[in-house]
Order: sequence, then C-alpha cells, then structure tokens
Amino acid sequence: MRARRPSVAHESPNNALQRTLGAEPGGRWPVIACCGCGGQFREVDGPTHSYMQSSPGCWAAYGEVLAREYADYAGFSDIHRLTVDAFAAQHPHSSLVENTRSVGFHLCRLCLMLERGLDAHQANAAMLSIAAQKARFHPLPRPANLGAMTVADVYAAIGEDEHRNAVRRWAASVWQAWEPCHGIVRGWVAGIFPGA
Repeated sequence: MRARRPSVAHESPNNALQRTLGAEPGGRWPVIACCGCGGQFREVDGPTHSYMQSSPGCWAAYGEVLAREYADYAGFSDIHRLTVDAFAAQHPHSSLVENTRSVGFHLCRLCLMLERGLDAHQANAAMLSIAAQKARFHPLPRPANLGAMTVADVYAAIGEDEHRNAVRRWAASVWQAWEPCHGIVRGWVAGIFPGA
C-alpha cells in the first residue's frame, strides 16, 4: 500500500495546493517566487541544493515529491527520472560547472525519454554513457520562461494516477520551455548515441 502525505490525505487537491503555496486561511504564511522555476512557495527557512538554485519552499516540496515516489518506487519507477530531470532543468541559474553539466545531463534524458521514446530503464542505462561525456556540455541560454508547471503541481496531486499524470505534464512543459536549445541537446544525444 502506498504511503500518503498525512498533512493532505483528507484535503481536496485545491486545499493541498493552497497549503503548498502558503495560501493558508488568514494569510499567515507569506509566499515568494522560487528563484529557479518561478513557482510560488511558502516562504520558509531551510536547506536548498548546493548548485540547483531554488527557494527553500520549492526544495522542500521537491523533497516531499521524491519521498512519495521512493515510498512506492515500484509504482513510480517509470516516471521518477522525469521528476528528477524536470526539477534539475527548471533550476539552471548557477554558473558553476556542476550546474551546467547537470542541466545538459537532465535535458539529454528528457530528450531520450520524451522524444526518442526510451523507457526509464533504457534511459538510465544511457545516462552512464552521457555522464562519461559530460565535459562536452556548455552553458545554454536560459529560457525566459521555464515552463507552465512546477513541482508544486506534482506536490498537490492526490493519488498515484494524478501524481503520474502531473509528472508527465511537468516534464513535457519543461522540455518545451527549452525548445530554443533542442537542436543543441539533440546534437549532444546524437554525438553520444550516433543514429539515435
């Protein structure tokens, strides 16, 4: 049986989303835009990733989404990498080489899964080859908009089907946001996997 988030298990999706975004009754919690994805999250103190710049509220929501997927990994294994890739590609702001490589790496996997039709197992195997070639990745021009959906949309999902559908839509939204760079990413993929 899949574990559910106790804090939202008996709430409607709209109430869960409001809690995620900090829009609680009475406006007790201020909200801020994430410096990465632009999504609105409750303003909290807390950790963030070392090079994928985000607000602490966004990072916390992502952690909750990952915890949900790991709690039932067999049920979410086919979409889990899309979650990781969408978050990484939606937080490309650091100038550190690790961030440049991370964005390139995750965009390549989005390309392989969303355009080439590789399943999660095949895409994970391909990532070993991509990781070995990560030095070829260079900074990409950041899109003005990083997608209409954020991790908040997945966090607010109730039930496995809604979660899975939200992840797929989020990943597609992020991949589409990077459309001006698709040719570069496809070139990286083709250079690593000729004929792909």
